[in-house]
Amino acid sequence: MYHCFLVYPTQDLPESNQDQMNEVFILLGSNRGDRAGCISRAIEMAEVSAGKIIRKSSLYETEPWGFEDPTPFLNQVIEIDTKLSPEELLEQLLTIEVKLGRIRPFDGCGCGIPTPSSMDHEPGSKEPPAYAGRTIDLDILFYGQRLVFTDNLMIPHPRLHERQFTLVPMQEIAPDFMHPLLKKTISVLLRDCRDQAKVIKIL
Repeated sequence: MYHCFLVYPTQDLPESNQDQMNEVFILLGSNRGDRAGCISRAIEMAEVSAGKIIRKSSLYETEPWGFEDPTPFLNQVIEIDTKLSPEELLEQLLTIEVKLGRIRPFDGCGCGIPTPSSMDHEPGSKEPPAYAGRTIDLDILFYGQRLVFTDNLMIPHPRLHERQFTLVPMQEIAPDFMHPLLKKTISVLLRDCRDQAKVIKIL
């Protein structure tokens, strides 16, 4: 989940209607333990606490991005309908991560952009890594066409357009979805993506 300070343009948006269903895309990833089982359980828990599952991509095996690890990831993108606000949804997804054994040895979102707390370490001490293996990771990619840029949450995810492991499963279920900032569809973002990491459909 992401807690970073990359600067995007901001825009004024009306407050969310709590009774309105919102189409949200979430990326799930795991490279520890029963990878497929962790993702399956996270989806089941998300349907209970976050919103109705509308669509699911296939499972993809992907190379670790931004760090070396002998165990590849499994990744999947789901679309949900939710009445939760972005901040409420974030809270529910973080709770699911904890329940499934996610341990965060550092503060950060997985995008590689440090937070003030992650930069606050003793002189001479080892800087915490920006990426690491994990039992489960749930990232909000898009919340409809909403833009959210706070200390705790950034939507759209600031690195999604750079990552094949995000774009390939997203392309499977929503190729024509328009990125609200970049003004490109997922299909175009995937075509333009320079990431060369392998992404293999397994299920």
